[in-house]
Amino acid sequence: MSKVLVISDSHGLTKELEIIRERHLKEVDLMIHCGDSQLMPDDKAISGYLTVMGNCDFGGGYPMEAISEDAGRKIFITHGHRYSVKSTLMKLKYKAQEVKADIVCFGHSHVLGAEVIDGILFLNPGSIRLPRERFEKTYVILELLVDKIKLSVFEVNGRELTDLQREFVL
Repeated sequence: MSKVLVISDSHGLTKELEIIRERHLKEVDLMIHCGDSQLMPDDKAISGYLTVMGNCDFGGGYPMEAISEDAGRKIFITHGHRYSVKSTLMKLKYKAQEVKADIVCFGHSHVLGAEVIDGILFLNPGSIRLPRERFEKTYVILELLVDKIKLSVFEVNGRELTDLQREFVL
């Protein structure tokens, strides 16, 4: 069992990233930032997050994509702008199949969402700065269990949106 925190599109916020990191530091095994932090990699606010580069990240220092393995699951991390995620997940699905990912974490659209396509969980944690299609500024914690994945959605202030809790069997 492992817990993974996934956040994206913080667009310059620092205090919020630090508060979220401190809030969950002892309970999660991995913290992922799916890009558009708009922070330099040496900024203490982004410390501890496995971060990829988004279309609004300038100055380099972040990889375009990353792969992490946790609790026997392969996680592919990208911002999503190079895969046209605002219109389709098809290109991202092909990439996920190519790298044999079980979970894909991405951002870019600022729209909270999770769905399983061909046995792969696609997760967008929304945005903690500029959410679209809902008011809440969100991030997600995935609990990777042997037989399923539990998804919990949180607001920046730490309140869990229990009505959005879901389970996926992969």
